[in-house]
Amino acid sequence: MAIPEVEVITRFAPSPTGLLHLGHLYSAHLAHQLALSTQGQFLVRFEDIDETRTRDTFYQAIEEDLEWAGLHAPKPFLRQRDRLAAYDLALDKLKELGVIYPCFCTRREIQNELTQLAHAPHGSDGPHYPQICHGMSDSQINQKLAEGRTPSWRLDARKAGAIVGALSFHDHYHGKITVQPELLGDLILARKDIGTSYHIAVVVDDAYQGISDVVRGRDLLDSTHIHRLLQVLLELPEPRYHHHPLVTDDTGVRLAKRHAARSLQSLRSKQGLTPQQALELALRQQEYS
Repeated sequence: MAIPEVEVITRFAPSPTGLLHLGHLYSAHLAHQLALSTQGQFLVRFEDIDETRTRDTFYQAIEEDLEWAGLHAPKPFLRQRDRLAAYDLALDKLKELGVIYPCFCTRREIQNELTQLAHAPHGSDGPHYPQICHGMSDSQINQKLAEGRTPSWRLDARKAGAIVGALSFHDHYHGKITVQPELLGDLILARKDIGTSYHIAVVVDDAYQGISDVVRGRDLLDSTHIHRLLQVLLELPEPRYHHHPLVTDDTGVRLAKRHAARSLQSLRSKQGLTPQQALELALRQQEYS
């Protein structure tokens, strides 16, 4: 394989909210191999902005699993909880551009509104937000704030798409994909409880770490439409994308952290699998649809 002119830097970005499973091993392996084959770098980043769900034991378990698998990366691993100021700056820029708006809705209010809609638009994550707070006046917003309500911040997908214009990205597995700004509706870009979101953090940190190639599961392919929008709006570089097939359980359902029997910790300590055997198991359980 010819080495690209730009150094290849890949990353594996687990959340320390549970144990790694075979799907994580497969994704980390692909990212590690891509970097290794091009004499590039493989990095690890903890996606831990939601401190209510992270546990110290999971940080340690993830590091132990990666060492066991031979997927070595420079330490210390970046922690997103140390990068909140950078996400605030990105959010401020989006506010200046006018492509986000405050949302004071509770989950119950959103659900009540959705039940009244005959044909609510849907995305891969379910019904779109019904834009209850879209277009609120300054006086309405100030009234909510005076009542002590803290807003989250949502992307105005239509306005962002109009500003950015025609946009696409290329994926190693799926080819050229035209960006659809409204594919997931007006997503939350900053939660009221933690001040940011996965979408902001991932694009800001990929740029900060110089990530050239994003290797992750195909379940995040739809999110890339939003990430490309944000990269253009925030004037961040576009990485190459590799959205690989997922690893599934015996019934064909994609693995999740609740599948304790398929955790790497269980496979290596209770079943005695070697890293190679675990990887072969992941390959056998890979989806192809």
